[in-house]
Amino acid sequence: MKTDMYGRQLLDESDLCQIYLSNPDKVINNALVAADIQFTSVLELSNLPHLTKYVAETLTVEEFDKAAQDNWYMPDEYKSLDIAKLVLDRCQTDSELQRVGEELIKFQEREMFPLLRYCKYLVDTMRKHNVIWGVGRGSSVASYVLYLIGIHRINSLHYDISIDEFLK
Repeated sequence: MKTDMYGRQLLDESDLCQIYLSNPDKVINNALVAADIQFTSVLELSNLPHLTKYVAETLTVEEFDKAAQDNWYMPDEYKSLDIAKLVLDRCQTDSELQRVGEELIKFQEREMFPLLRYCKYLVDTMRKHNVIWGVGRGSSVASYVLYLIGIHRINSLHYDISIDEFLK
């Protein structure tokens, strides 16, 4: 399977055959079909809306990433959520307030507030549907903000883990 310069997977003839032969009922959402595929006309006649012919973008990788980051698939209530207020309101001590303030500045400098809002939406959705996820892994456990949102259950203040382990 190939990928384009933006990291999107491109399916070729072999990929499609393998997918449909192994699981004929599989729905391939938003699949990009490589332009060099030999049976493009068959695909166009097949009424398979989930297959999209690949067209090379004219955007730079940075422009593509920015456009993708501006398009979060979550309810409007989360898109407008004051994530800073939400996590600040969950603080109970001055040291928690100080740590959250430091982290929020770093998240804001990196324009990551939409990601934090999406994380909140994800956690709320998983809880609503009783989905179980891990207690935490990797450098994300260094973020006290992610702990307050509910992404993980590792209190980085308790274990004295620096935010610099996560946001370098």
